[in-house]
Amino acid sequence: MAQEANPFGGSIEHLSVEEVKAGLEAGTILLVDVREPNETDAESIPGAVAFPLSTFDAAALPDPGDKTLVFSCRSGQRSQKASAAAQAAGLDLHRHMAGGILAWKAAGFPTETP
Repeated sequence: MAQEANPFGGSIEHLSVEEVKAGLEAGTILLVDVREPNETDAESIPGAVAFPLSTFDAAALPDPGDKTLVFSCRSGQRSQKASAAAQAAGLDLHRHMAGGILAWKAAGFPTETP
């Protein structure tokens, strides 16, 4: 999928939930969930790393190693903001999961509760 202008700054690449699920299963994606703790405590995508947008610090993002870091949230807005913030800090992080966990669940993919 092509990069386009991010409404919050920088550029963004919208990945489908199917692409993200395949990447998680293949071990090629590190999914970073920027929802708040009360949201991730209630339900999350298996394998996602919680990293709340309210305390976002690009320098503290987990190192994806050889994986592609992809942001996610509830509906796709905060993940675009996280990408813009990371790019403003000089990081080449421009991918997010379009539609967030709502689209993930609508596709019938599993979630977990801690």
